[in-house]
Amino acid sequence: MVKMIFVNLPVAELARARAFYEALGFVNNAQFSDEGSACMVWSEAIHVMLLTHAKWQGFTSRPIPPAGMSEVMLAVSCESREAVDRMNEAAASHGGTADVNPQQDLGFLFNRSLADPDGHVWEAVWMDPAAIPAG
Repeated sequence: MVKMIFVNLPVAELARARAFYEALGFVNNAQFSDEGSACMVWSEAIHVMLLTHAKWQGFTSRPIPPAGMSEVMLAVSCESREAVDRMNEAAASHGGTADVNPQQDLGFLFNRSLADPDGHVWEAVWMDPAAIPAG
C-alpha cells in the first residue's frame, strides 16, 4: 500500500472551503465526501479532509483553535516559481489571504504562505535540489 497523508481541517462553511481548495488546484474525491465533509486531493499521496465543525467534533473533543491562531503550517510542493505565485493569487481571489508570512527566496528555494478562509496556513514551495549550495 502507498503511504498517504490525510490532513483533517475543521471548516465553518464546507461549500466555501471546497470552492477555495478547488481554485488552488485540489480535486474533490466524491467517494470520500458527504454533506459534512469533502475529500480534496492534491496528489496521489496527499489528501485534505475538509470537515464541518459538527463532523470535526465527532472525531475529537478538543476545541477548534480560535481565529487568528495557527495550529500547524502545511507545505505543498509546486512545479515552478510561477505556480507558487499562481497559488497565492488564487488564494487571494477566492476568499483566502495571500502572503500571511514574508515570502522566502533563496534562489534554489522559493515559497509563499497563504491562509484559507478558515485561517489554515499553507506554504506553496518550489525547490531546485540541484541548485542547493554545497556545504
